[in-house]
Amino acid sequence: MKLDIIGDIHGCYEELTTLIEKLGYTWAGEIPVHPKRQLAFIGDLTDRGPRSLDTIDLVAALCSQGKARYVPGNHCDKLYRYFLGHDVQIRHGLETTVAEWASSSPSKQEAIKKKFLALYEDAPLYDVLDGGRLILAHAGMKEEWIGRKNKKIRTFVLYGDITGERNPDGTPVRRDWARDYHGDAWIVYGHTPVPEPRMIHRTVNIDTGAVFGGRLTAFRYPELETVSVPSTMPSIPTKFTCY
Repeated sequence: MKLDIIGDIHGCYEELTTLIEKLGYTWAGEIPVHPKRQLAFIGDLTDRGPRSLDTIDLVAALCSQGKARYVPGNHCDKLYRYFLGHDVQIRHGLETTVAEWASSSPSKQEAIKKKFLALYEDAPLYDVLDGGRLILAHAGMKEEWIGRKNKKIRTFVLYGDITGERNPDGTPVRRDWARDYHGDAWIVYGHTPVPEPRMIHRTVNIDTGAVFGGRLTAFRYPELETVSVPSTMPSIPTKFTCY
């Protein structure tokens, strides 16, 4: 199994296509293909960036044809609940996706909604791959939880190891769970923007803050290498966590 696992995109479609091409994929019609590799996405496809709908289109097309793997992030979960008509707060980036969606034609709105609902509903909460040697989980995973699911695990996978407290910008305070991970499986995750890919104790955080002016990063498995492209978005250094 050879995978190129892409971190949090957040609607940065231009960076996404640039990274995919840098990884050696070529376009067959509207989807990128590789003779020996497959793409994977660890969630947060949308919000904040300029082209969330195009990102949904591409990832949904890949997954529907069995050409990629996908696990949802917290932003994906919120957009899913919005499309279902639930009462969600349209902020923290969701407002950009909603505005982009609302400004499209009625037929485009219906198509995007249908594709995203199917993508989300077909996805596992987290993915256990390569005989348990590789785990894809948006915000992380504890060793003892691999193979299990419950409300507590779902919260951890989508939001990280949150304390219940809030930062001044309203985001949850998160513990550094990766520091205490000592499992044999590789955990590939994102969720918390970092200036550089962070590899520690068989975990790798590949959210390098594309939407905040950093980079969009992929983790190549089993090579255990990272490949990145620079962002075209304005730089917001305060959005990054430095350990």
